[in-house]
Amino acid sequence: MSITRFAAIASSNNRKAIPIEETGRRSELFGTKVFNQERMLQYLTKDALNSVQGAIFSGTQIDRKIADQIAEAMKTWAIAMGATHYTHWFQPLTGATAEKHDAFFDLLPNGTALEKFGGGQLVQQEPDASSFPSGGIRNTFEARGYTAWDPTSPAFIYGATLCIPTVFVSYTGEALDNKAPLLRALHAVDEAATAVAKYFDKNVTKVHATLGWEQEYFLIDKALANSRPDLILAGRTLVGHAAAKGQQLDDHYFGVIPLRAINFMRDLEMECTKLGIPVKTRHNEVAPNQFELAPVFEEANLAVDHNLLLMDVMEKIAERHHFKVLFHEKPFADINGSGKHNNWSLATNTGVNLLSPGSTPMKNLQFLTFFVNTIKAVDTYEELLRSSIASASNDYRLGANEAPPAIFSIFIGEQLSEVMDELEGVSQGKLSPEEKTELKLNVVGKIPEIMLDNTDRNRTSPFAFTGNKFEMRGVGSKTNCAKPMTVLNTIVAKQLIDFKNEVDVLIDKKQLKKDEAIFNILREYIKSSKRIRFDGDGYSEDWAREAKKRKLSNNGSTPEAVKIMTSKDSLELFSSMNVMSEIEVKARQEVELETYILQTQIEGRVYNELVYNHIIPTALNYQNQLIKNVGGLKEIYSDTYEQMAASQLEIIESLSRHIGEVKKITDKMTEARKTANKLKDITRKAHSYGEIVRPYFDEIRYHCDKLEQLVEDKSWPLAKYRELLFIR
Repeated sequence: MSITRFAAIASSNNRKAIPIEETGRRSELFGTKVFNQERMLQYLTKDALNSVQGAIFSGTQIDRKIADQIAEAMKTWAIAMGATHYTHWFQPLTGATAEKHDAFFDLLPNGTALEKFGGGQLVQQEPDASSFPSGGIRNTFEARGYTAWDPTSPAFIYGATLCIPTVFVSYTGEALDNKAPLLRALHAVDEAATAVAKYFDKNVTKVHATLGWEQEYFLIDKALANSRPDLILAGRTLVGHAAAKGQQLDDHYFGVIPLRAINFMRDLEMECTKLGIPVKTRHNEVAPNQFELAPVFEEANLAVDHNLLLMDVMEKIAERHHFKVLFHEKPFADINGSGKHNNWSLATNTGVNLLSPGSTPMKNLQFLTFFVNTIKAVDTYEELLRSSIASASNDYRLGANEAPPAIFSIFIGEQLSEVMDELEGVSQGKLSPEEKTELKLNVVGKIPEIMLDNTDRNRTSPFAFTGNKFEMRGVGSKTNCAKPMTVLNTIVAKQLIDFKNEVDVLIDKKQLKKDEAIFNILREYIKSSKRIRFDGDGYSEDWAREAKKRKLSNNGSTPEAVKIMTSKDSLELFSSMNVMSEIEVKARQEVELETYILQTQIEGRVYNELVYNHIIPTALNYQNQLIKNVGGLKEIYSDTYEQMAASQLEIIESLSRHIGEVKKITDKMTEARKTANKLKDITRKAHSYGEIVRPYFDEIRYHCDKLEQLVEDKSWPLAKYRELLFIR
């Protein structure tokens, strides 16, 4: 198919879409499709409302009779909103969401039809679990699995279906999803952080983790995307020569949003508003056709649900605007990939952000306590945190074009580093009144003066402090945020428990006052975790060498990164915090490796298709045209035709060379895949795909891209970068 044909198809896709009229203020539309607090006040009895709120805030169990009342209220509201079906909406280990729809419909024994939805259907259902990834927890012939209602995330109406967020567990009780471990981790950090927060405020009874994700994505014309088997099957362009103009002028970043894109965004934002997703920010990202969307911060579990829902909504809205949304972390070579920065903090029921400096020395001691403990947690478990963002697609992105490197480090800025250095110099044991006053006034007391937007950002840092939160920048754009959030909240919970135990020992055994004990422990943490702090260029070779000296991990591939998941320390961590059992952790490691293998295998098979069905035939056809041309010149200029056809002969030679090389390398890659497929051990198989199969991809691409440059434009069968990357 020629580019002329591509253009004709694309131009028919209503490029100048009619702007969508926004009716009413967004605040009035917010959550209108959500069974939220406002809906519950309207539809639930007092007992039912108290029961739901108890489950949300205290984790109390909902009585089955009360569940029947809640289900009836949900059904009444949903039907009034036009819903005809309901589903348990869950997060299997595929990384996406899953759902099975049932109608609000049943028959009585006498044949009378009625709308039915009871507490049993609300609280628990039994979807087939046999075909979801389980890492060996379930056999294929063992189909039973259960979804159980998560009342902390409100039900919502999507299309004509009432969606009920749920966990997904096996018949034997193990978690088969990403939500259940996250909920356990959030419970752990709540208990641990609340206990520590009570050192500073006895009124704190609950601490919840907050999450603000920043979703990056590409918008590609649907007709052009459909011409690319690699984009459809692998989510990224496996071949394609760089366009003459890419992102080198920096003119796309924060530039005027193209009309087609702004119409898509307005439509998306209105749907998100109704679904209770608090989207707030939109802008052009660095690469052409790359954009970002970010919401207001929310409780972490709800934020994860909203991000997964958003990604589904984006794809459906994109269809209306003749776009395809690309969430792959590196869909195009040589330009920025897409991430999903996870901005994390802790907030109390009293309205305090525990990672925000306060107006008094005591509040800043509280800030420093949670700040330093987070750094200590990341230092202790940096390799495990790295494993939580590992994937075949994210491996292409990390360490290039603004994505952080695989080496985990923490950026806190020069001025906070000075504060940490001063705290490190605090003497051990009891402090004199003068020392305590000096410490609080000169170190802790001065934090508010330096913190307000006075810490620069480090774009290469995987884990950066940005004023009142930590930003985890390595998360991939299509990753389920539940994975890194489960690990982060678990390690912080464990660290806070250890911290409180150490402080209490100093208070009880050494008779230190609370402040003195806290200062003593923080001082030791600052010293022992100093290796993880780095404010320089994360891309530099000097840093890689320095990180090695500091004994920081540098796991560049997924098979390397996920090894740590089943180490003795990791298994003990998850078990002791009641987040995951050994079986559940090992299952997830196996799923990660299997997914890595399959995604790499798919890319290899797509390369076969591209090379043999598209690129080689096109190159040969063009070569034949040139040969005919040379033959014609020979007939006309028999004596001097070689001089006349020198350029054609040179191109023919180049075509022959690249055709031969790409065929030879593709065949080698295919044999390497076959060899890898014979390996029984999943770890060895993953390493074989990563270390032997994947390196062939770059070689194949090199020759394909050279052929793209040699073959005439109208004959090339794939939409080129210059067509894909610039919305018109």
